[in-house]
Amino acid sequence: MKRTTLSLIAGATALAAVTGFASLTAPGSTAAPQAKAPTRLPVERAGLACPVPSTSEVAETLYTSYTPLSGGGTDAAKGGAGGSGTAGKPAPATAQLRPAASTTTSGGATQGGKKAKAPKAPATVTAPGKPVTVEVNGPAAPALTGAATGTLAPGWTVQQTTVVPAGGARGLLGLSCGAPDTDFWFPAASTAKERQDYVHLTNPDDTAAVADIELYGPEGVLKSQFTEGIPVPARSTVPVLLSTLTGEAPQQSVTVHVTTRSGRVGAAIASADEKLGSDWLAASADPAGTAVLPGIPADATSVRLVAFVPGEDDADLKIQLVSRNGTIVPASARSLHVKSGMTAAIELPDLTRGEVGSLMLSPSDPKKAAPVVAALRVVRGKGDDTEVAFVPATGAISARATVADNRAKGTTLALTAVGAAAQVKVTASAGSGGGTPVTKTVTVKEGTTTALTDLVPEGLKGSYALTVEPVSGGKVYASRTLAVPLDGTPMFTVQTFVDDRGTVEVPSARQDLGVLD
Repeated sequence: MKRTTLSLIAGATALAAVTGFASLTAPGSTAAPQAKAPTRLPVERAGLACPVPSTSEVAETLYTSYTPLSGGGTDAAKGGAGGSGTAGKPAPATAQLRPAASTTTSGGATQGGKKAKAPKAPATVTAPGKPVTVEVNGPAAPALTGAATGTLAPGWTVQQTTVVPAGGARGLLGLSCGAPDTDFWFPAASTAKERQDYVHLTNPDDTAAVADIELYGPEGVLKSQFTEGIPVPARSTVPVLLSTLTGEAPQQSVTVHVTTRSGRVGAAIASADEKLGSDWLAASADPAGTAVLPGIPADATSVRLVAFVPGEDDADLKIQLVSRNGTIVPASARSLHVKSGMTAAIELPDLTRGEVGSLMLSPSDPKKAAPVVAALRVVRGKGDDTEVAFVPATGAISARATVADNRAKGTTLALTAVGAAAQVKVTASAGSGGGTPVTKTVTVKEGTTTALTDLVPEGLKGSYALTVEPVSGGKVYASRTLAVPLDGTPMFTVQTFVDDRGTVEVPSARQDLGVLD
């Protein structure tokens, strides 16, 4: 999924430089102009969309909003770290989520026949470096949309964490609210009888969006209805139950493809299994020849891999477990053949064997790399005391990534290095109720996964955010597991770290037009 957030202000500034201050090379001059590298500037606007967290009467939802501190010791008050004000004035800085106007079904009716109620207060950040939390109980929490500007825009993240202690949606549900986009892939969805999977489409804009949903099973496209031209009104959300979209036999593993014909939406799938529990399924990374799925819990009792090839060529994938001591081939499965346009799934029993690990999929023949999307369904516990979570394939962190709402107990950060050893800087922010940030530089050996459970702010009160920034070396992939046991059930959720794209590349005017110094 593409999560690019562009800075309109930065782009306008660059355009002004191009159109207003160009000087042509003097006639007869033989000196070649010096090309300058593009400049990276902080984004000045970032948008997010959060779906309805739960309709359960006993749900308890915590929203956590956070913007990381920018590096380099920049003084935000002087226009740095995201502020580009003129004449010494920084750009206005705001970060606020507001309830979507309404929640409608895929048929267009307002859910419950009335507008969703607003939470007590939107999740609002007032300054970088400190999380802000808001708790909402019951089904009153609506979908939220909003934007951050100025110094609060670069890296702005919002986490929604919901505990449902009983009922059909029992579980710990966690989701990093996503940037609106036009294209999403969701492997590991299902239309099985024991599953209730809703794809939530949330429109953050002032104009309506139109979306399409495609379903792919083990034999290819599932014949479906009511999946084309789904209207998503301005600033509203539309939950669509996947099993109602097709008349074909229920499928345990389905890949969902969401696209928009017009406008853009935030998209995520809420999955509830009547036996295993419930959680959010976030979108997989864009199709690629290699996929990394980081942070499988050490005590996972069941792991199911689901993969899909959207291109014309089949994929023969090598399956590898990236563990604490190195990269190995699991005894339960060495490879997976995925036919073009068909969803493939495989069970991986006894995968982690007591250690946090990550799964890597790569082409068996590097010369025949077919792009794939993938996700894991992970189960902890046994019998009636089980809980489920999902780990989608994610991209490497190129600059910085953050996951909010971490707790003093129950937080595990998994860091996986692929291709070469890597160093990363990990920062545990101040707590929402107090505490001093802590920063640690971590070296991750090539082909290994490092798990951190003890990086907690000093004097922590409340929850905190974890920010990962590459320092040197190879590619790093990361995820955070939050475990909140309840009455013997090992409730947990896993969120991958997605690069926050807090800066945007602005081409040099001199490079484009050959401007002389």
